[in-house]
Amino acid sequence: MQQSNLSSELTQNLKIIAFDADDTLWVNEPNYIDVERKIHAILEAHIDAETISTHFYKTQINNLKLFGYGAKGYMLSMIETAIELTNGAVTGREIQQIIDTGKHLLDFPIELLDGVREVLDSLAHRYELMVLTKGDLFDQESKIARSGLGSYFHHMEIVSEKDERTYQRIIKRYGLQNDEFMMIGNSLRSDILPVVHIGAKAVYVPYHITWGHETVNEEQLIGKSFVQLSSLRDLLAFFHE
Repeated sequence: MQQSNLSSELTQNLKIIAFDADDTLWVNEPNYIDVERKIHAILEAHIDAETISTHFYKTQINNLKLFGYGAKGYMLSMIETAIELTNGAVTGREIQQIIDTGKHLLDFPIELLDGVREVLDSLAHRYELMVLTKGDLFDQESKIARSGLGSYFHHMEIVSEKDERTYQRIIKRYGLQNDEFMMIGNSLRSDILPVVHIGAKAVYVPYHITWGHETVNEEQLIGKSFVQLSSLRDLLAFFHE
């Protein structure tokens, strides 16, 4: 299908455009990678970095049902990892260093991705815009405030998980039909596939780093209809069509 026809099809009946936040509007994952690298240095006297990373990832996934997504659950899982891998030998001073290092994830300067303001400025005059992100309420609200983008959004939804049930609930809450809703984000697992499965519209804008939990198998994409753009700025041309 030609780009102009595809644009027309996806924008037809469209009322609300929802944007993911982390690594869609601003840089996020590199900050987590930087903090983990610094924690590796704190614990290097006890255990090697590869072992820490492997165990830490498993601990995070196991703890999602308890702590959810975000910086606080990240730090708790890292402390648990340090205690388990060192058989309790990690010192109180080292745990304090882990906490102090992890606090950076709660106040790092927001670095907007290319084209974000231009895209939001263009679309806010034609559609209702929503920021739809998962994670800790305080953490995500703080990022939105620090980003300076809050005034562009008519709606803000901070959820514990992005799955089909969550999207259906939000669509119903705003009195929409599924084809009147579009989700734009960098995660195939959270932003794209659940939206496609319920018959809503999705635009995938990949980021160069993806947390392992957000990846999907190629087989899961077979037969799924969504738009992929190389950058958020490409939305300007896409909607212009």
